[in-house]
Amino acid sequence: MSDAKVAKVSVIYYSATGNVWQLAKAVLQGAEKNGAEVRLRKVPELAPEEAIASNAGWASHRVETQEIAEAAATDVTWADAIVFGTPTRYGNVSAQLKQFLDTLGPQWAQGSLANKVYSGFVSVGTAHGGHESTLLALYQTIYHFGGIVVAPGYTDPIKFQEGNPYGTSHTSANGANPPGELELAAATFQGGRVTRVAAAFRRGLANQS
Repeated sequence: MSDAKVAKVSVIYYSATGNVWQLAKAVLQGAEKNGAEVRLRKVPELAPEEAIASNAGWASHRVETQEIAEAAATDVTWADAIVFGTPTRYGNVSAQLKQFLDTLGPQWAQGSLANKVYSGFVSVGTAHGGHESTLLALYQTIYHFGGIVVAPGYTDPIKFQEGNPYGTSHTSANGANPPGELELAAATFQGGRVTRVAAAFRRGLANQS
């Protein structure tokens, strides 16, 4: 879009059973409410069919989201802001999202990933299973991109309730609990904050030209 006041936001995520997907939709809603042009993209699945079939929730979620387009490098280069979502895997980013990030080498080498706003959100199985470490690991990649990390911090009362300044996080109790109103509200706030900062940064760049 030519209007420098409007930010373009890509929400790119991996979700096995749907918790991160629910958060992704809330982030997207927050971005849209703040005037963003948005894209929602899932990264490709890497797990073998037998693993997916062994988990009813995993198999059904794949069917439920089969119409969502898979992420491509152009979804990153197109955007002013990118918000990544992932479940934690041993306190780290899921292999599926990490594999997508690792394919962005050509765009990184061209400088196409720099000077963009980035943020992240996560779903974790247990209370101390990697909420913060997963997001910090994700942000290490952003530093290499030359990106600008915009975490939600404690910039809204909802964050004092939800509790993670690094990004929205949800505890699923090993899949038993979907995101509730609190987590979804925090994700919506995060999408809005990212959009507002990205729009302001975009206006600043436009004023320099």
